[in-house]
Amino acid sequence: MVEAAGSCLQPLWECLDGTGMIDVAKQKISSFLRLKSNWSDLDKARDSLQAIEMTVKAEVTRELDKLNICDPQVQVWLNRVEELQLDTIDEDYSQFMEYSCLCQCTMHAGRRACTGKRVVEALEEVNKLIDEGRGFKKFGFKPLPDIVEHLPQIETFGLESMLTQLHDLLEKSDSSVIGVWGQGGIGKTTLLHIFNNDLGRKAHDYQVVIFIEVSNSETLNTVDIQQTISERLNLPWNEAEAVEKRAKFLVKALARKRFVVLLDDMGAQRSLIKMQVLDAAAAWNLFLSKLSNEASAAVKSPNSNNVVRERAKVICKSCGGLPLALNIVGTAVAGLEEPDDWISAADAITVNMDSIDGVDEMFAQLKYSYDRLTPTQQKCFLYCALFPEYGSISKEQLVDYWLAEGFLLNDCENGYQIIRSLVSACLLQTSGSMSSKVKMHHVTRRLGIWLVNKTDQKFLVQAGMALDNAPSPQKWKGPTRISIMFNDIKELSFSPKCKNLTTLLVQNNPNLNKLSLGFFKFMPTLKVLDLSHTAITLLPECETLVALQHLNLSHTNITVLPERLWLLKELRHLDLSVTGALEDTLDNCSKLHKLRVLNLFRSHYGIHDVNDLNLDSLKALLFLGITIYSEDVLKKLNKTNPLAKPTHRLNLKYCREMHSMRISDLNHMEHLEELYIESCYDLTTLVSDAELTTSCLQFLTLSVLPSLENVIVEPMPHHFRYVRKLVIMKCPKLQNITWILRLEMLERLVVSHCDEVVQIVDSDENSGVQKSNGQDHPSEEQEDLHNEQDCDYQITSVSESSDGAARTDFLKLRSIVLTDLKKLKSICKPRDFPSLDTIRVEDCPNLRNIPLSSTHDFGKLKQVCGSFDWWEKLRWEDKKEAAQMESKYFIPI
Repeated sequence: MVEAAGSCLQPLWECLDGTGMIDVAKQKISSFLRLKSNWSDLDKARDSLQAIEMTVKAEVTRELDKLNICDPQVQVWLNRVEELQLDTIDEDYSQFMEYSCLCQCTMHAGRRACTGKRVVEALEEVNKLIDEGRGFKKFGFKPLPDIVEHLPQIETFGLESMLTQLHDLLEKSDSSVIGVWGQGGIGKTTLLHIFNNDLGRKAHDYQVVIFIEVSNSETLNTVDIQQTISERLNLPWNEAEAVEKRAKFLVKALARKRFVVLLDDMGAQRSLIKMQVLDAAAAWNLFLSKLSNEASAAVKSPNSNNVVRERAKVICKSCGGLPLALNIVGTAVAGLEEPDDWISAADAITVNMDSIDGVDEMFAQLKYSYDRLTPTQQKCFLYCALFPEYGSISKEQLVDYWLAEGFLLNDCENGYQIIRSLVSACLLQTSGSMSSKVKMHHVTRRLGIWLVNKTDQKFLVQAGMALDNAPSPQKWKGPTRISIMFNDIKELSFSPKCKNLTTLLVQNNPNLNKLSLGFFKFMPTLKVLDLSHTAITLLPECETLVALQHLNLSHTNITVLPERLWLLKELRHLDLSVTGALEDTLDNCSKLHKLRVLNLFRSHYGIHDVNDLNLDSLKALLFLGITIYSEDVLKKLNKTNPLAKPTHRLNLKYCREMHSMRISDLNHMEHLEELYIESCYDLTTLVSDAELTTSCLQFLTLSVLPSLENVIVEPMPHHFRYVRKLVIMKCPKLQNITWILRLEMLERLVVSHCDEVVQIVDSDENSGVQKSNGQDHPSEEQEDLHNEQDCDYQITSVSESSDGAARTDFLKLRSIVLTDLKKLKSICKPRDFPSLDTIRVEDCPNLRNIPLSSTHDFGKLKQVCGSFDWWEKLRWEDKKEAAQMESKYFIPI
């Protein structure tokens, strides 16, 4: 009977099973009967989910710290985890479990079923979230680059209407050129800064906005403009490349984008917007914004007889609505509080405006800030007017000139303090991110020239004017300072009578190759002479330059110093660096006993014999750059402490029979900043061993070393620890340079014409940094070096610091340049390059990959430069990644 009944019910069972009702019933029964077990599983799953959530959030934080954004899928997952309401389930379960006996449970069967169902559903959701959380591989990505580079922007007054005009013309005008015209200091640069930033905030079809600051002089500095465009487009920059070739390259690069170029301080063919000076209300608000809180309170005091307010309005009105004048004068009087001070300031500015028309009126308004400087600060400010309108001015060069002129009394730090004071007074400006340079607003520069003409002294300034010929001899008679730098003058074939001349700046006339024999005959007061970066081969006899203190002949073709140069007894600064044709100094240097700076770094003239090293008489020497042709000379120099201490730059060249070199042998050169080793044909091993004294070495070049096989860099601390730039050229036997991983401060790496280099960093990094020539053991010579120091050079991992902690390699590396490396197959394994902005590869036919991947950080990368043929042969993880890299970073060369 039972079998018959089962047989009859079988079709019904199969029918119900097909509808899914049986499974639902099973689940409900299971959730009812297994409530306690299911809740226990939920509790364990919740712990797992919390652990995964912590890991995911940590990864997201890492991405945010690198200025990336969270992956949207990860964010949705985090939101779902946040929305889980497990606390209410815990509460229901706890209350239900209070009824623990069977009778009570049967009385609450409905409640048990409901709670059981919620527990099962929550368990399923938690398990699903666990699986999804464990599956995340990517937690963030880099945001798309901004259309513009945000420029410094200050609070503005009265520019709204002009800004609206500019936007309207850009959007509606058919013209491709929009000119913004107005007098110097009226706010054109400020307007363009705001407009540039606005283009980044509003919807436009432009892919890139380029802001360029150029000169409004008669000739444009084409190279500076090209460099600005190259940097903004993340393009490579080759200083030696011809202007015409670089221009063609830039045209091709720009043709790929829709762009806007904002040219600051450049005359336009059509001036569609004429900028006006500020109206009275805007000018007053701008002036007040410059005052200190105390001065502002004194001006705004409700006292009906407010002398301070009256005088402040006089001063403001005298600025004529010119923003630059309002900024500078407002800053100058910012701290005045007492009525007498305001009365004096107003009277001074009013007096300076008498009988002055046009542009002179503006300079008179600006002069008050100059008047508040000390006499020394005034001299230093006026000196800055000798430089071209465009570009930057080296702080070090300024201080050197000021020292020679006698402004600073041999106190360099005072010179840098004066520069900071001039910047604070708005008379100089910082030059972008370059802390070593400053610049002058062209209006402020003209103020300087105007001020010079109001004094007894006189400047002749024709710097950066693209002159083919020098000013006529007649114009040289009166000036105390002459600047004709950055021109194309070919010769100076006259003997000017310059009885009052103290500074003559002729540098950067690359085709200047002739000076008349009597050119210096009538310059008895000359203190500063700069002929660097010219093509002169001889310096005329200059014994008449009895007051000369600063002589710069670097980067010239000079072959020999004048016979009687030693008569220049006041000379304190002599720069002969990078003089590739200099054969002899005729023993002049050792007789210049007041020399503080002597720079023969990378000069063809060098010390060949220990008997030639006769510079001990230079007791005042603070800086020595020197070229040495013998290992014996090097040993003597290093042991001669008076000369070793001031050595900042050292060039070792043609040191025959020097087979090995330890950097520790240079320990007495405690200020050594740059080491350039070239053409030492027998050198096989270079050792950067344990640092015994503080190392200052920042620049290292290894060039034309045909026998060099081993460079050994010890663990920290070592002498290469502060190297920022490393250049390796024409070292055909050098195979392994994995030791660069020890250079934690490295910013720029250049490797060129090294025939045997297969990998920049050995793919088997655990083999240590000493592996060379494919061998796991050091050579016999290396063993000797190791034994002498009793050190173990076989390091287990180059990815560990000296204390064993994990570290990130190449934290500061910004540029990698690889040229003509025929056997190079790889750079290194993919890794983080947090500072890298440029990779340039030329003539490396076997390099098939670059160490960049989507799983590593290279967020500052701007460009990967190479040939199309090389790029097409690179291997990538997938085609999508290759396409993205090409569109974002590749620049063909």
